[in-house]
This record gives sequence, C-alpha cells and structure tokens, in this order.
Amino acid sequence: MKKKQFKSESKRLLDLMINSIYTNKDIFLRELISNASDAIDKLYYESLTNKDIKVNKKDLAINISVNNDNKALIIEDNGIGMNEEELENNLGTIAKSGTLAFKEMMDKKKNIDIIGQFGVGFYSAFMVSKKIVVESKSIHSDKAYEWSSEGADGYSISESDRKENGTKITLYLKDDTEDIAYSDYISDYKIKSLVTKYSDYIRYPIIYNKETLNSMVPLWKKDKKNITDTDYNNFYSDRYYDYEAPIKVIHTSVEGMCSYKALLFIPSHTPMDYYTKEYEKGLSLYSNGVLIMDSCKELLPDYLAFVKGVVDTEDVSLNISREMLQQTKSIELISKNIDSKVRKELEDMLKNDRENYKKFFEAFGPQLKFGIYNNFGMDKDKLKDLIIFYSSKKKDYITLKEYVDNMKEGQDSIYYASGESIDKIDNMPQIEQVKDKDYEVLYLTDYIDEFAITALSEYEGKKFSNVKEEKLDLDEEAKEKTKKLNEDNKDLLGLMKDSIKVTEVRFTNKLKNHPVCLTTKGEVSLDMEKVINAMPTDQKVKAEEVLEINENHPIKDKLLDLYQNNKEELEKYTKILYSEARLIEGLQIDNPTEISNLICDIISK
Repeated sequence: MKKKQFKSESKRLLDLMINSIYTNKDIFLRELISNASDAIDKLYYESLTNKDIKVNKKDLAINISVNNDNKALIIEDNGIGMNEEELENNLGTIAKSGTLAFKEMMDKKKNIDIIGQFGVGFYSAFMVSKKIVVESKSIHSDKAYEWSSEGADGYSISESDRKENGTKITLYLKDDTEDIAYSDYISDYKIKSLVTKYSDYIRYPIIYNKETLNSMVPLWKKDKKNITDTDYNNFYSDRYYDYEAPIKVIHTSVEGMCSYKALLFIPSHTPMDYYTKEYEKGLSLYSNGVLIMDSCKELLPDYLAFVKGVVDTEDVSLNISREMLQQTKSIELISKNIDSKVRKELEDMLKNDRENYKKFFEAFGPQLKFGIYNNFGMDKDKLKDLIIFYSSKKKDYITLKEYVDNMKEGQDSIYYASGESIDKIDNMPQIEQVKDKDYEVLYLTDYIDEFAITALSEYEGKKFSNVKEEKLDLDEEAKEKTKKLNEDNKDLLGLMKDSIKVTEVRFTNKLKNHPVCLTTKGEVSLDMEKVINAMPTDQKVKAEEVLEINENHPIKDKLLDLYQNNKEELEKYTKILYSEARLIEGLQIDNPTEISNLICDIISK
C-alpha cells in the first residue's frame, strides 16, 4: 500500500478547505450526509435505465453509528459506491466532484436533483478528524477499496474486504482541546441535533440507534390540501419556539425563471429581542431539502424583518462552502417575489380581517413605518397603503385612503397631531380649531409616525398638515384682526420672547378655551425634537418654538396691563405661561424650582 500525495497543491489547498472555506465545524456532518444522499440518488437513477441493477427504494438509507472506544463517528450508505479509480479521482483530487460530473451527464437527459457540486464538502470532515477512512464498493465492481488519510500529507488506497455495495466513512475524531470538545460529535444529543438542523429533509432515512432522525418530506413540499392549521402551527411552534400561533401563514410555490417553494409565517406578537441588535432577520434557505443558511438576510427587505420561514430552491448560486450566497439575479428575484407576496397578503388582511390586522400592526407597524422613512423614502409607495392611524372621528384605526375618501368638500390637507397617547392628543389646545371645522385628525402616538408622515409628504395629492405648526390657521375671517393685534403689540411680544428665548411669541385665534399653546416653525416639530434627543447619540436638535396666546382669553388683557404697569411681573407671567405650554406638550421644564416659586409668589399676592 503506497502513500500518495493529493493532486493539486495538497497541503496549502487542504488547509484552505479546512480553515478558510468553512466557518462552522458543525456542517461537516451535513456535507457527508449530502454526499451519501447523492450516492443513493445515483444508484436509484441508474436503476431506472439499467435493468441489471435491482433496487428496493424502501431499503435505501443512511446509517450513523459511533465507536466510543476509538472515538469514531461512522456514516454509511447503500448507494452506488466507488471503485478504485473513482476513489482516486473523487477523493484524491480536491475540488473534483463526481456528483457534478454525474449531474452534467444526466442533465442532458432530464433534470436530476443532486446536492453536491463542488467536490470539497468531504474535506470539511478534516475540521474534526485526525484520520478519515473511506471503505467503498461500487455497484459495478466485484472488489471493494479503502481510502485512508490523516490530512495534507497524503492518502493511501488499498483493497478492502467490504461485501456490501455503498460507502462507509469512519471519522477518527481529534483530541479534545480547551476550546473544542471534539468528543461531543459522538454524543447522542449532538448527532440528533445536527441531523435535525441541517439534514432533516434529506429524502432517505437517516438512522441512528435504530431511530430515524429526519422527517424526510418537508412541510412546504407537501400538498396544501393535505396540511391542516394544526400542522402549520406545530411546525411554527417547534421551529421558532413561539407559544402563540402565527397570525398569518403563507405557503407558496413558484415555477418559472426562478423556481422555489416558501413557507412563511407572520408572528402574532413581537419576539422579546425584536427591537434589539441581537435580533436576526432572514429566512432559512434550503437547496433540495438541505439547509444552506439559517438566516438568509438577502431574502427579506428590512421592513419585513418580522417574517419567519423557509425558502427551498435549486436556482441559487452558492459559494464553494455552501455557507454563503453568491449575488445572483435568482436570489434578487426570489426576494422581490416574497416581498410582493407578503405585502399582498397583508393588504388582504387589512381589507378582510381588520381586527387581526390591527393586532399585527400593533406589533409590527413601527417596522412598516420605518420602511417608509428609511432609505430616503425609496419604499414609501410600497408601504403607504399598509399603515393605519387612529381617527378623531371614527375613534378607530383607518388607512390614509379611507381618510382621503372621507374628506370634507374643500378640504385640501390631511390633518394630524402627535402625542404620547390618544387621550393626551385629544385634549391638546391646538386641535380645537380643526375639530370645530369638522375635519378629521389622525392621532400619531408612535415615535416613528411623524418621520413616516414627513417622508410621505402627501397622499393622493393631499398634503399632510401638522395641527401644531404655527402656520396653520383655519379662521380666515379672524386672520386680519389677529395680524393687527400682533402688530400693535409687537413690543410686548418681543419683551416676552426675550425672557423665555423662543423663536416667537404672538396672539392667536386658534385656541377656544385654552390660554396658551406651543407650536413650531420649520421642519423639526416638538415631537421630533423629543425623539431625536432621546437617542443615544451626540446629535441634538431644537425645534423653533412659538408661544401662542389665546387672544380671546382673559390672560391677554392681564398681559397688556402688566406691560403698561409692571414689566417685572410680566416676565414672571411669561415664564409661567411658557412652562404650562411645555407641560401640555409633555416637555420638561428646565427650571421647575424657579417656576414653582413664581407660581406661589403670584398666588400669595
């Protein structure tokens, strides 16, 4: 038995196979099981055209066993097997794939489902093995052969006394280190968990200790007519450890330029880690039932990060390790189709199952609204009909389309107000004038709402109008009177402005019962200021505040009197009024002790 060197730059290339191509040691078992499945496939497909080969499909299987004494893991199949030349070509030459050659030959006749294509998966076993022995007997040969290697130094091939057709691979595991317990790979738990995770849908039984570990037929490949809601829910619960059933199941199969099957779930609530850095978006990607990636981020846009599920396709280009995708048109097309399908299902739920949609939106609405605002609003047209807001009239959530359809004649704006809660918004001073005109107001209670509205800018030609903007004035008749009042008292208002450092102080006709309110100029509203300044960054903003005083409230006359007779007292009143207005907006007061003393001072007189 002569030792041979690997063809190609053996040590350097094998080191690359082991240390660079694969990042996760656990996948070696996936690769060996996939190879075994390929070998059985080859036997079965050849038996269809060669009458001399007798195959009972029920007997085809992959067996896993362990030898604790030698710390060895054994993977055995009863597939087509290899003769001496095939062992030499397939295992003696790194990146020489017998599977790929077989597929290329058979593709000329028909489409064949074969997993392997690069010829390097076998060598991933060296990540955990100090020695590998392969015993194989080809269906076309009377002799069996043994291939043995301890790594980059080379390999040897000799005759074997194996009687059965097929291949047996024995991995002699490396010694345990402080960092890695290689002996775990012969534990029951590890074997079962790796098969379940990576090879659950291999089409042949994977047997260990007389137990079949894999389910073989994935749920997404079964006929939907034969699947119950309980089947879907159990699959979802087992796979994603969720105690609640999903709010929506999407089971789809697409044939064409890019063929795939997908089983998608929309959860009924947000996972605990959903709004944290630890949460990973993405769908599990399978190729012919073999798990390629746990979370393929490329399959989902960020605004659909909440979607769980699997995609199974042959039409994706994998890199050599099958751990990552090459950027291809296929993956882009699948992603685009999934995006469109999920949005269509959400639109259907919004239209026909409003209560469940509201439950969904409560959990994941912020994600959709972030999608509108993110990427400079590039996706806003895809998502604008999926967002809903609380209506001042309906006392329930409505879409933007429903708002526009119900607009009063002559109304040219979509009015909205932001605040911490529906009750607080409902009691805002600024909202009175809009309600008096019988206009509907959208109540925005989520931190992202106003950013999404700003990104949208308009809906069906109707501009969005914040009721807390200083420029909003719906009383055209009183406008001139108010303008004159402000001009006549510009010195008073200027003095008040300087004492509290706001952009402007003025009288207004907007308010009905309330004495004061805060509005803003410019792009940054008070609510945006609160959100941005609460973020853990150095970026701080200041809204251009306008203190507006009700010209029909007795406080106006009091201020006019103080300006004439007691400017020092006027400054105290101004600070108190400004603090009141900030409290109404849910803003902090910079000097609460001073304001408390001023109030007590005025009350005591």
